[in-house]
Amino acid sequence: MAALTTTAPARPRKLLTSRKTRVGILYALPVVVYLLVLFVYPIFTTLFLSLKNADGSLTLHWYVEALTGVNLSVLFTTLRISAETALLSLLFGFILANAISRLKPLWAALAMLIVVVPHFISALVRTYGWIILLGDKGLVNETLAGLSVPGAPFQLLYNELGVVIGTTSMMLPYTVLLLYGVMRGVDRRLLAAASSMGAGRVTIFRRVYLPLVAPGLASAGLLSFILSLGYYITPALMGGPNQTMIATLINQQVTKENQWNGAAAQGVILLLLTFAGLLLVKVVSSLGASRKKRSGS
Repeated sequence: MAALTTTAPARPRKLLTSRKTRVGILYALPVVVYLLVLFVYPIFTTLFLSLKNADGSLTLHWYVEALTGVNLSVLFTTLRISAETALLSLLFGFILANAISRLKPLWAALAMLIVVVPHFISALVRTYGWIILLGDKGLVNETLAGLSVPGAPFQLLYNELGVVIGTTSMMLPYTVLLLYGVMRGVDRRLLAAASSMGAGRVTIFRRVYLPLVAPGLASAGLLSFILSLGYYITPALMGGPNQTMIATLINQQVTKENQWNGAAAQGVILLLLTFAGLLLVKVVSSLGASRKKRSGS
């Protein structure tokens, strides 16, 4: 026992003095410094700024202000538009990913290329493209007017509809990529087995296929929701005063009002919402993995 006691503290020291450990620390040091300088330091600086009063004392005034009045309305607008974007991204993403997953590998790769390549174009350029398409004299309204649709041209810009259309188009590639990976991994023999036992298409979809892709649906929806929370370019250009989102409000507070403390509080709230969403994604992914493991065993 005494020998164990004397050698126990020496073991970590021996581990730290070994050449392999020193090389590992040397390799990890640039990454740690990078994370500390570019991520940890800005986050703690923003947190401290959000708790700082004009006289330098600590206060929760900026958080109270961020969660009351117009700022609270902006928060609810952000949550609502993000939820609408996530739902529409899931709807269209599910249809696209399901259709692509049924194609042969070569055609599926080409289809995924068509989905992904536009994402590499600048978001600003794509947003202006939507503004041109949805304007009063744009292709969409001109086509509807040419078909003598009652009420055309419609107001498709500078309202919530325009913002949701724009943000959904930006989030759709993420959703399709996630869902395609999940759907491609579904064992089609399970669907064939259910069909051979007399189940109809609706029953197979509801009782077999949907439970298998449900974790992917939850992850894709949450990812679209999280990304939409802090999205700035499209809501700022395609929305009106009633569609102001948190990212736009932060920009206004910094550039126009020089209110860094209030902007920092808004940023911390946005960060907490993002962390909550990521935690939810982790929980859903873990539940899906455990369910898949149980079904496999």
